[in-house]
Amino acid sequence: MENSTGVTQFVLMGLSQRREVQLFLFVIFLTFYVIVLPGNVLIIITIRGEPNLTSPMYFLLANLAFLDIWYSSITAPKMLVDFFSERKVISFGGCIAQLFFLHFVGAAEMFLLVVMAYDRYAAICKPLHYTSVMNRNLCTVLVLASWAGGFIHSLIQVVLIIRLPFCGPNELDSFFCDITQVLKITCAETFAEELVMIFSSGLISVVCFVALLVSYAFLLSMLKKSAGDSANKALSTCYSHITIVVFMFGPSIYIYARPFRAYSLDKVVSVFHTVIFPLLNPIIYTLRNKEIKTAMRKLANRYVLCKGHGC
Repeated sequence: MENSTGVTQFVLMGLSQRREVQLFLFVIFLTFYVIVLPGNVLIIITIRGEPNLTSPMYFLLANLAFLDIWYSSITAPKMLVDFFSERKVISFGGCIAQLFFLHFVGAAEMFLLVVMAYDRYAAICKPLHYTSVMNRNLCTVLVLASWAGGFIHSLIQVVLIIRLPFCGPNELDSFFCDITQVLKITCAETFAEELVMIFSSGLISVVCFVALLVSYAFLLSMLKKSAGDSANKALSTCYSHITIVVFMFGPSIYIYARPFRAYSLDKVVSVFHTVIFPLLNPIIYTLRNKEIKTAMRKLANRYVLCKGHGC
């Protein structure tokens, strides 16, 4: 892919120009990525392999883990490779592809969090009808709708970007391609495009974030009036969901719901937004879920027993 003005690649400035800092960051991010990524894969395997985890909540959680693995893998592998590159470059087509998948998966995950909030509403407010309301067919449709919404959202970003002229400079002050960086180096007036992107990315993030907080506040107020193990379990689940919502929407609002100017915290927030938080989200949820932890122990015991008998 090449745009109309002949720019074929972008230069990524990365997180730091100092060699020792780059090596330190490489060790930190590689360790984190190698340890946490298999943990999310284990969540998916556990949910798919444990017959007791048939609730729609676990189906949605497995999809969340899958999206988070994909989301963090869009930027992390190249970032790790670039730590050893003197000149960190990405082709124009690669930049557009990275931008597309980042917004595709990120938006799909946001919409999935809305679906998960609706699932908790149905489970808490309509417990007798929960299995009929949140059946597998509806869950599948809602997940596919989340993916479709993410695709449409990302397509809008890409269409707005590829029609812009780029005539230099071609340096992006970041470790990956995103609309906030690419728009800064275009050779055209981009006020209209920036306004559309702030509306499509920033405003949607703010609206979804506020709506989710209000819905969980309503659910928490209802659960506070109840008593028993089921209410405590639902409270724990809601707290986990709220934590994930804050981790996902907080950085997104900071990055996209404001004019696309450079601020000192941009790179730090971007690292947490694209690498750290996505991998941690399912882990946070799992640590507060006894059923999944019990299923993981059963899975580990079966593996050890099977390995001990040579099967």
